[in-house]
Amino acid sequence: VQLQASGGGLVQAGGSLRLSCAASGRRFSAYGLGWFRQAPGKEREFVAGVSWRGDMTHYTDSVKGRFTISRVNSENTFYLQMNDLKPEDTANYYCAAREGRYYSTKVGEYPYWGPGTLVTVSS
Repeated sequence: VQLQASGGGLVQAGGSLRLSCAASGRRFSAYGLGWFRQAPGKEREFVAGVSWRGDMTHYTDSVKGRFTISRVNSENTFYLQMNDLKPEDTANYYCAAREGRYYSTKVGEYPYWGPGTLVTVSS
């Protein structure tokens, strides 16, 4: 699976962005998917995950109620809608996929990664 994220940019605090991740491969619908982020000088951290059918999602506490992960299997694409952005959301955001249908919160359990897309939130 090859992944390509897009949609990052510069936004003011309180604004919104939608990240997209396009995937190649025939078995996209069978993968668990996740979004992670990495701020300068920090470790990569889990942001959100979605199961293969899109019916199970999970978020890190700091983004609950503000971010929404979704997927469109027919288009081999998944998304991260980010609302009410805060300066502390500034990071490179990475999309990731894993076999086994369900997401994981652990970086090491995703074998497939896209290049990051930078999100910068100004105060």
